[in-house]
Amino acid sequence: MSDENGAGQPLDLLLRLLDLERLELNLFRGQNRDIGSGRVFGGQVLAQALVAAGRTVEGRQAHSLHGYFMLPGDVSTPIVYQVDRIRDGRSFTTRRVLAIQEGREICSMLCSFHVEEQGIEHGAAMPHVPPPEELPRELDLVRAMAERIPESVRDVYTQDRPIDFRPVAPVDPFAPRVQPPLKHVWFRAEGTMPDEPILHQAVLAYASDYGLLGTALLPHGLSFLMRRVQAASLDHAVWFHRPFRVDDWLLYATDAPATAGARGFTRGSLFTRDGTMAASTAQEGLLRLTTKPAGGT
Repeated sequence: MSDENGAGQPLDLLLRLLDLERLELNLFRGQNRDIGSGRVFGGQVLAQALVAAGRTVEGRQAHSLHGYFMLPGDVSTPIVYQVDRIRDGRSFTTRRVLAIQEGREICSMLCSFHVEEQGIEHGAAMPHVPPPEELPRELDLVRAMAERIPESVRDVYTQDRPIDFRPVAPVDPFAPRVQPPLKHVWFRAEGTMPDEPILHQAVLAYASDYGLLGTALLPHGLSFLMRRVQAASLDHAVWFHRPFRVDDWLLYATDAPATAGARGFTRGSLFTRDGTMAASTAQEGLLRLTTKPAGGT
């Protein structure tokens, strides 16, 4: 496992971030890790909030979460998660989670849990793409262009990651071409995960925020590394349809049907290796073009 200074395997570090400290019955505290954005990664907050809610539920698994990001999080300050036990029904359990830093609410999330139940089933077809073994790791692609990355963030961008992402059609963030708002990425945890379903759901929520909003930049030939692009996630939703393991390959197929009003709307479908649809996502984010350095929303 890792220490507080960040030593250890990346997946161990991520699992440690999800191992929240219980302060009181419905109050938990989590630490942060900088992934290069200069603020707390939204996927981390979603994952930790889901784990906090799950600590107050027994015998049921999460089937959906809906989060709103209200303020950028400070990576140097722990986050306190306050869980409100809204409802415990016969089939469904509802929780509200507030993520708080220094008395300010940075994220609010509603999540719902469901007893195991059988019913009618169908799912969308998985896109036809090359298998992950035929694709390069995104981290290797990033390291190959390390000299082009600003020195101030180079070490963070090229550090080892807890998730192995393998894009089907990699985009050059320094010279993106105009293309349709569609993206396909394989990913899996870099190591073996514990068997707890809530941890697999939390890591999926974490990974689902990575690059999703960027799909909305593709038809405009833009990327997050361009200084005139100011971007921030505003909300994020995940629906868990079927069981899965995040240490097995998952295909993340995303599209962006609309950008308007300085906002981009994106959505995604996640499939297991055998083509089973495991989860869906949706997100809206700020996409603002400016001549000034990026600031708050």
